[in-house]
Amino acid sequence: MVPAIQLNKPLVMPARPAQGVQWQRWLYRIKRWVLLAFAHAFCLSIAAGCVFPLAWMVSSSLKTQSTIFSDMSLWVSRPHWGNYYEAWTRGHFGQFFFNSLFYTLAVVVGVIAISSLAAYAFSRLKFPGKNILFILLISTMMIPIPGSFIALYVLLVKLDLINTRLGYILPQVNGGLALGIFLLKTFFDKLPQDLEDAARIDGCNKFQVYWNVALPLAKPALAVLVVFNALAVWNEYLLAMLVLSDRSLMPLQRGLMVFQGAHLTQYPLLMAGIAISIIPIVTLYFLMQRYIVAGITAGALKM
Repeated sequence: MVPAIQLNKPLVMPARPAQGVQWQRWLYRIKRWVLLAFAHAFCLSIAAGCVFPLAWMVSSSLKTQSTIFSDMSLWVSRPHWGNYYEAWTRGHFGQFFFNSLFYTLAVVVGVIAISSLAAYAFSRLKFPGKNILFILLISTMMIPIPGSFIALYVLLVKLDLINTRLGYILPQVNGGLALGIFLLKTFFDKLPQDLEDAARIDGCNKFQVYWNVALPLAKPALAVLVVFNALAVWNEYLLAMLVLSDRSLMPLQRGLMVFQGAHLTQYPLLMAGIAISIIPIVTLYFLMQRYIVAGITAGALKM
């Protein structure tokens, strides 16, 4: 006799082997740990390669001329802090430093002012040939600055701007406009039109909308422009060598080469001067680092 099927009895599924699942979990964890270890080791090696020259520079700046080549350790038992004072006074690094500071501030202010106005005009205003003009402007980024040195030198000679501060500032302002307009235009394109409409209802004209609404919202992109242009101006050497011959007008990077030629064997003073030259840029980067990634990402999301 065939037994009746019990419909109310729950079906029991065969259990999966717990040992195989546990082995897969351990294999996944080991693989993840290995990948993380390789990633951290790679990043630490890159960081060590970037930090070591800076540490060696600071260490060498605190040594004497007799121990800089004999003592290869990074730790200086008897640091000579007077090297910085001697480099600042004897090497005229104080004058070079303030020249570079003035040039950097002037160029950054000029680039921010002109590029923000032009970018807002390309983003919000409508005029004939806007797209063609914008493409021509952006195409100048493909031309390297040294490639225009001959024409630039002839132009500065005709304008009587050789060996002047203005002749050194204006070419760098012009060189930073293309990147500034491109980055700020893409940022302004993403701003909601409702904000500007609300400002116009309150009685703002176009310039007031730009100044009170668009420009404050573009702080991340402006921070990127400040860092990029400040770094470019602070490290500029070729243009300074082409335009400036008066020692009282030379920036810091040009002054380093003049100091090296005049004091070829004074390596501790030279290292102290290089250490002085990197302090403002490192400080600026740390102060504005939280805006940099946001500004680059915002400018790259939409064309």
